[in-house]
Amino acid sequence: MKIVSLFSGAGGLDLGLIQAGHEVIWANDIDKDAVATYTKNISDHIVCADIKDVDTSTIPIADVIVGGFPCQGFSQANLRRTVDDERNQLYKFFYDAVKKNQPKFFIAENVRGILSLDGGNAIKQIVYDFENAGYIASVTLVNVADFGVPQTRQRVFIIGQRKNLNGDMLFRFPEKTHGKNGVPKAWISIKNALDRYPNPDEPNEYMNHIYSAYKLAYRNFTGHRITDPDKPSPTILARGNGKGGVCAIPHYNGQRRLTIRESAAIQTFPDDYEFIGQMNSCYRQIGNAVPVKFAKFLGEELTRLERDRI
Repeated sequence: MKIVSLFSGAGGLDLGLIQAGHEVIWANDIDKDAVATYTKNISDHIVCADIKDVDTSTIPIADVIVGGFPCQGFSQANLRRTVDDERNQLYKFFYDAVKKNQPKFFIAENVRGILSLDGGNAIKQIVYDFENAGYIASVTLVNVADFGVPQTRQRVFIIGQRKNLNGDMLFRFPEKTHGKNGVPKAWISIKNALDRYPNPDEPNEYMNHIYSAYKLAYRNFTGHRITDPDKPSPTILARGNGKGGVCAIPHYNGQRRLTIRESAAIQTFPDDYEFIGQMNSCYRQIGNAVPVKFAKFLGEELTRLERDRI
C-alpha cells in the first residue's frame, strides 16, 4: 500500500512498514535532525516543515496515513469542542488529513496516558471524531516486549479503517509472539539484545556507538533505576522538547549509560541506520520512535489485507 507519514521523526514506524513491503510516498516532520536522519536512511520524500504550515490539499492521496500526534489539548475533552481546540492543532491536522483524503486505513500512535486523560473522555472523543469522519476506530494498548522487542514500552495504537470497505478487509491487530510468563516465547532481555556490541571505549566499526558521560546516580525514578540484564530494557526515553541534557538508560553493567547505537538496537533499528545530530538529538530521535520490529507487524497485517483484496 502507498503510505503518507505525519510526525514521522527518524522513521521507525515508516521503516517497519517498508520492511513489510509498503511504499511511503510522503512524510513530514518539524525536527531538522530527524529529517536528516530519515533522508540519510530512507528517502528524501520527507518534508521538513511545521505541519501547521502544510496545506492538506498538497498531501498525496494514499492507502494509509500514519503518525503520532501530541495530545495537550485533550484535558477538557468533550464531544463538541475538542477537534476545534486551538491547543489541538496537530491532532486537528492529522484528523483533517484523514477526513479529506479518506485513506483505506490510518494508524495513530500515542502514549499510554492518553487513555486516562480527562477521565477517559479524550480517547472517547478521538474515536467519536473518526467515526464521524467515516471510520471504524479501534484502540489497543500494547507492550512491545510482547512482540519480540527487547524493551518494556507501553503505547496506544489507534487503528482506523474506512466504513465502506468490504468485510474481508477488517484489520486484525497482530497477535503476541512473546510474554512475561514465557508464552508463546519468553521476553527478550536487554543483555541478549546488546551483548554482541563491543566496548564503546575501544576502537570499533559501529556507527553512533558513543554514550553520554552523564553520571549514574541510581534513584527510584525513570532513567535512574538499575537495569536488570535478565529483563527487557526499560522504556527508551526522549525529551520531546529538545531541551536539557540527554536522556539515556543505564547500561546493565552499571558502569555507564547506553550508547546511541545500543539505544537504537533496543528500538530494533538496524546497525547501519545512522542518526544525525548532536548526542542529545540522537537519543531523542530514538526515544520518540516506534520500534521497527513492531511496526513491521502492523505492516504485515496491511500486506495481508491488500493480498486478500486482490
